[in-house]
Amino acid sequence: MTQLDLNILGCGSATTTLQHMPSCQVLNVRGHLMMIDCGEGAQLAMLRMHLKMSRLNNIFISHLHGDHCFGLLGLLSTMALHNKGGTVTVHIFKDGAELFGKMLDFFCRERSYELKFNIIEPRKAVIYEDNAITVSTFPVTHRVPCVGFLFREKNKLRHINNDACTSHNVPKHFLNSLRQGMDFVTPEGLVIPNAELTTEPDPAISYAYCGDSKYSKRVINAVEGVDWIYHEATYGDENLKNATKRYHSTARHAAMVAREAGAKRLILGHYSSRYHDENILLNQAREEFPSTILANEGLTIDLNKV
Repeated sequence: MTQLDLNILGCGSATTTLQHMPSCQVLNVRGHLMMIDCGEGAQLAMLRMHLKMSRLNNIFISHLHGDHCFGLLGLLSTMALHNKGGTVTVHIFKDGAELFGKMLDFFCRERSYELKFNIIEPRKAVIYEDNAITVSTFPVTHRVPCVGFLFREKNKLRHINNDACTSHNVPKHFLNSLRQGMDFVTPEGLVIPNAELTTEPDPAISYAYCGDSKYSKRVINAVEGVDWIYHEATYGDENLKNATKRYHSTARHAAMVAREAGAKRLILGHYSSRYHDENILLNQAREEFPSTILANEGLTIDLNKV
């Protein structure tokens, strides 16, 4: 089973507390790290969770509120001091690219890596793709232009049935073709179906990040059928008016999104600083969607275990 781990570096909202850091996550895809939002303290949280900056090449910023991006300047500066090589791509809105570009050119002129800005917009679009995963944006409903991110693994390779392959004298150089679904033809012309020589691949996993958004039908449509969804749950039921006014969600709203989208698992986060015990949010969410857990700093989730 291939590695797909979600690391929670910060799950608080705009006000930093002794309990929670601002929004930041790192998705580990087969040893390649992808950061989702970059609140203050992101680099320190990476050190605490033993996540190597040398493996971080993509940073996705959902919107330009400070609790989602104030850690970016410090992180990129530290990566240069650590002689990080290769390319670092920041996926961000145009205003953010211009602002952080100027600050980095002032504070961090000498960079050991190539810095790129990929300009995103509040619409559905594939913004990144490699041989393992695609990353898409989708618009959410917030006070400023804001997107969610949808990470989808590509179809995985089939598993080799070693005993069957040995029995049919399948040469080693053909095993990769079998993993890709090809049948095997013996030197005598006999076709051995792929299903006899391999077993089903592991399921491809999907993960949606909805950092800041009020309850939204377009979010539900965008993440339909997703395996895992992280959705902000800034408030409880008793603060519904604040949620509506500030374009945030309650925990119950987050659970409704997960249920109506047909998601399998829900992770709550982006808690208001007024909550010292988030179990009140968890209980309200589970009334709508039982397969809900709380995010917490230092938590690592194996997304393969849906």
